[in-house]
Amino acid sequence: MLKPWIIWMIFAAILLIAEIFTAGFFLLWFGIAAGVAAFVALTGLGAPFQWGVFVVLSIVLFIISRPLAERLTKQQPPGIGADRFIGKKGIVVEEINPELGTGMVRIKSDEWRADSSDGQIIPKEQKIEVIGVDGTHLIVKKSV
Repeated sequence: MLKPWIIWMIFAAILLIAEIFTAGFFLLWFGIAAGVAAFVALTGLGAPFQWGVFVVLSIVLFIISRPLAERLTKQQPPGIGADRFIGKKGIVVEEINPELGTGMVRIKSDEWRADSSDGQIIPKEQKIEVIGVDGTHLIVKKSV
């Protein structure tokens, strides 16, 4: 039969590996707490103490880390990624046609898929202004 500290280490490893495939730093703290519980088991303390350490440490680490995790997983601030194009002007290089699902615009030297803000067709060579971002598409309106 496996010793309790080995079981805790296997549990910690499973949690830490699972953290790699999840977002939000949720399983990381349980994996760390399981590792500490393994150390407690290695010192010879009983199962109730091991579980107590695991539960208390998991809760404390989770509460302490929530502000950090929320800051790291929130949406990008304006001006980063495609959001940097909001308010910029460009030109249609492929007709924007919602029915056909076509549309491409150029802003400076960057080309992006685009949708019209009002659902209307915007012809090629029309000047546009970016008013939003939806996934990988810029939302544009006609500009003068």
